[in-house]
Amino acid sequence: MSELITAELVDLDLSATTKDAAARSLAERMAAAHRVTDLDGFLADVAAREAQMPTGLDGGIGIPHCRSEHVSAPTLAFGRSGAGIDFGAADGPADLIFLIAAPAGADDDHLTILSGLARRLMDPEFTAALRAGTDPRAVAALIRGEEPPEHSQEQEQAQEKAQKQAATEPETEATEATGSVPFRIVAVTSCPTGIAHTYMAAESLAAAGRAEGVEVTVETQGSAGFKKLDPAVVAAADAVIWAHDVEVREKARFRGKPLVDVGVKAGINRPVELIAEARRKAERGEIAAPESGSAAGPGDEGPGGDGKGSGEDHAHFGVRLRTYLMSGVSYMVPFVAAGGLLIALSFAIGGYEIADAKSVADHFVWGEADSWAALLNQIGSAAFGFLVPVLAGYIAYGMADRPALVPGFVGGAIALTVNAGFLGGLVAGLLAGAVVMAIQRVPVHPTLRGIMPVLVIPLIASAVVGFLMFIVVGKPIASLQNALTDWLNGLSGSNAVILGVVLGLMMCFDMGGPLNKVAYAFAVGGLADPTPGSLKVMAAVMAAGMVPPLAMALATTVRKRLFTKTERENGRAAWVLGASFITEGAIPFAAADPLRVIPSVMAGGAVTGALSMAFGATLRAPHGGVFVVPLIGEPFLYLLAIAAGTLVATALVVLLKGARGTAPEAAGDAGPAGSDDSRVTVAA
Repeated sequence: MSELITAELVDLDLSATTKDAAARSLAERMAAAHRVTDLDGFLADVAAREAQMPTGLDGGIGIPHCRSEHVSAPTLAFGRSGAGIDFGAADGPADLIFLIAAPAGADDDHLTILSGLARRLMDPEFTAALRAGTDPRAVAALIRGEEPPEHSQEQEQAQEKAQKQAATEPETEATEATGSVPFRIVAVTSCPTGIAHTYMAAESLAAAGRAEGVEVTVETQGSAGFKKLDPAVVAAADAVIWAHDVEVREKARFRGKPLVDVGVKAGINRPVELIAEARRKAERGEIAAPESGSAAGPGDEGPGGDGKGSGEDHAHFGVRLRTYLMSGVSYMVPFVAAGGLLIALSFAIGGYEIADAKSVADHFVWGEADSWAALLNQIGSAAFGFLVPVLAGYIAYGMADRPALVPGFVGGAIALTVNAGFLGGLVAGLLAGAVVMAIQRVPVHPTLRGIMPVLVIPLIASAVVGFLMFIVVGKPIASLQNALTDWLNGLSGSNAVILGVVLGLMMCFDMGGPLNKVAYAFAVGGLADPTPGSLKVMAAVMAAGMVPPLAMALATTVRKRLFTKTERENGRAAWVLGASFITEGAIPFAAADPLRVIPSVMAGGAVTGALSMAFGATLRAPHGGVFVVPLIGEPFLYLLAIAAGTLVATALVVLLKGARGTAPEAAGDAGPAGSDDSRVTVAA
């Protein structure tokens, strides 16, 4: 196993003044050591991770990190800044900067070492030694967990003794003072990348527990493995803490316990407060339903600005609802991409009339192009047939975990049977999740708990959801769906243009975030049962989604001096991303300069969406960008709409950036890491 950090990867006099410049300086050391194969590609991945959630921690620590296909071996680079660099921590700039790089397929041994480092960053003695170090070789050895050569055996023994005393004395004093068993807490920590924050939060909570005389047992759901807490430990716990930014796995284990539900950074920055809140809830007898919890995103901040609040059912309902819906959409997208592109390819080969071909199971001729076109069409249609059930099933899954999958899928299938369509799938998923959550609240005898999630809950919930969808809500939703279809088909003139403007604004506002996903899901839902109106919506949505990366590519070409060298390089990649309908290609530009970039691309997207609807352009494929132009109705006018929006967005971003008066390189700004991310996420 190669060493994670060497002296060459240590900079004890880091001169960078911004987090982007610091990441670049440390990444250049990694590239020189042949640990990073594509510097700009790696920095793009670092910037994308930083955009999810700032990586600054209290105590003067910055830990930019990511998984990247441009990393050849797990690597650490360390920089020490005299002036301090703002990484978004509440207590100010960071002087200890760790750049953590993990390959996309890093093995568990390396990730375990990285998680160990994350825990050690919570040790004041460790960070003090990093600030005092003068020799890069000794600092690298310290980070690797080795003792420097000059460290004597007596010093080592003294340090071990002090650590043991610090770990045992608070708990002993608390136990002696109370004369009883200490308060017990079980906790779960997790973060999107699963490399650093997960383990730092675990160590922070454990250390705070020792100091407070509380027994804290933590389950880390990170990249170095997922080992469940002993059921006996969970059963004996007095309270539960979730410090997470992704969904907690197997939540039902914690049912019936007082719950504190926060973001992962709260676990790092304010563990004592969380432990105190857990004790208060236990004393008041507040029992939460963990099945209703959901992951807190970067912006879903509760008290203290560190993540979610206390986790009561009424808190952040809008945030939880969005999480449930986006869970369904994210699982639906692969079916959309596979099925939609197969259908599009069948149309390209055999024309639109191929949709009426006989079943290829009975009529298939190897040498006929139409037979192959029919085969592709029928495979794609089969994939499309799962859209509504998958949407409903995974909305329910996001609400109540695996027991809700069966009633969710059943409800989605019934939505298709009663012609309730996409809206019916949304309602069926929410109903299934709500029914399962209600059943999970019912006290049951311990002997029945083992069969509840695999037999009782799916059985009862499927029956209830089926009754509601067939008898109560299915037909009204079908009527609403038909009314919406008729409205879309009847859109013309100013009404169509206004809808195009709204869809364009939504696609370009967050470039892959919730609004973008809502607009895209709305368009794709119409393709399940295509009509002239729904085909216009799909065309407008894809056209608008192509504008942000194309506009940034054009802007970096026509006014190079307004952009850094890295931005100009990534502007070239944005041509391909925009042409392929990968809206995320503009995210690094928006993250670096949101007040100029986001309004500009929104204006361009609105123009494109409006023109596409006004021109009556239609699209039968859910993805593909310029590569599916042959399948577009009014293709030349459609491309004109995209060009017009791109020009508007480019002109605005150039105007706004030019108004600041100083070119970024002249000001010494290293600029953000751009993005050459080619991962297809269908603008979602």
